Amino acid sequence: MAFSPLVEELITALRCLPGVGPKSAQRMALHLLEREREGGFRLAEILERALEHVGQCQECRTLTEEPVCSLCRSERCNSELLCVVETPADQIAMEQAGGFDGRYFVLTGHLSPIDGIGPDALGLDHLEAKVRRDLVKEVILATNPTVEGEATAHYISEMLQHLPVTVTRLAHGIPVGGELEYIDGGTLSRAMAGRLPMAK
Repeated sequence: MAFSPLVEELITALRCLPGVGPKSAQRMALHLLEREREGGFRLAEILERALEHVGQCQECRTLTEEPVCSLCRSERCNSELLCVVETPADQIAMEQAGGFDGRYFVLTGHLSPIDGIGPDALGLDHLEAKVRRDLVKEVILATNPTVEGEATAHYISEMLQHLPVTVTRLAHGIPVGGELEYIDGGTLSRAMAGRLPMAK
């Protein structure tokens, strides 16, 4: 027996979410319709408002309903330090980790020619203009340690090499609390290549 057309439409619509397959979408749709109609109406209302009002910060490109996000307006942030991340989720992770008091630039992705994502889609012209305008002294490339993330970091590094700015890359290596026998070879070789002297 097939579901009614509108239920099928709801199931199909829910599949636009990452990690949601046919069965998960079906469970969500039936849960909303059978047990959580009030929550469904609230979800629909908030989703509509968010889609209508949330855009990109004019300075860092993170998600916000204001022209300039609270972090970019904050006077505690050091404008001479700029951390480049791939997504707003990466920016939040960096903030929650603490230890960084600079500003951010969110690429909203990484270079991927096969998917048609080039420098324009990532706002790299805006990044270069921001580095010039704000007299940034250090750009920290915090893209993911994937092939695409590395390619994006390399591209940005090359793009900024003619400017009077230091470009650094987040260190990659053994996680705190990790045991060597469980670390993959790529991570181990990176940790070896990026080893530091012990403090005396």
